[in-house]
Amino acid sequence: MIESFLEHVLDGGTTEVEEAVRKAAAAEIMPRFRRLADHEISEKKGPYDLVTVADRAAEEHLTRALTALLPGSVVVGEEAVDADPGLYGALRGDAPVWIVDPVDGTRQFVHGDPGFCSLVALARHGEVLASWTYAPALGELAVAVRGRGATLDGRPLRCGSPTPGAVLEVATSHPDYTTPDQKRALLGLVTEGVRPRPCGSAGLEYLSLARGTLDATAFSWELAWDHAAGLLLVAEAGGAQATVTGEPFRIAGGNTLPFTAARDAATAERIRALLAGAPAGD
Repeated sequence: MIESFLEHVLDGGTTEVEEAVRKAAAAEIMPRFRRLADHEISEKKGPYDLVTVADRAAEEHLTRALTALLPGSVVVGEEAVDADPGLYGALRGDAPVWIVDPVDGTRQFVHGDPGFCSLVALARHGEVLASWTYAPALGELAVAVRGRGATLDGRPLRCGSPTPGAVLEVATSHPDYTTPDQKRALLGLVTEGVRPRPCGSAGLEYLSLARGTLDATAFSWELAWDHAAGLLLVAEAGGAQATVTGEPFRIAGGNTLPFTAARDAATAERIRALLAGAPAGD
């Protein structure tokens, strides 16, 4: 069952998962959009790290639906791992793993901003095989399958390359979520020809990369549910990625941070070099 389902997905059979993602959003997320009561919103680790009843209900919905599609699979979801951090270890196991962020961009969701999405990725043995990025308030669904390319609402996605000589638009980690060393690395982007800005929903920043409306990202956290879906989407759209030491990003963790994803290999190397060569000192 497991092998046949994985083969089915790799052959482009993603419709069942697309339907599960759409149904979870329709049932649990959109009815609460711009209708949240104060008691339905809480902080996890700070004022920028919010969770709502929609996050939890959508993750539970997706967990039921996705494991029913692939018996023997497990789910590593943001809210479940928050309750039981040991679940994250499944990324290093043998079972296929659904990596789920039910509402990526919860802060935007809480504020009534449509810039949020649901992220689902299917991985095994540390390799992301397929991903789904669904922005229900924007009506957009991007799908990537390893070796088969990336699409947005059924149309092929290509990152392209930045216009030669143009200022690079780079989405970066919020300063509240960076260590002193990471802050110094990110200061390397404050240079001529680069325009850094704080990121919004990570999933939608990756989608912007894949469609060529953003040039690069520079992120200093490695939680799989924020990055697995988007990194595959960018890769299948022709983009590139690297950690600050030049190694590929590993979804199970242990990366040297920050890391970058970019529209092409040359841009990724430029951003990586700036991150690696930032001046020392405070």
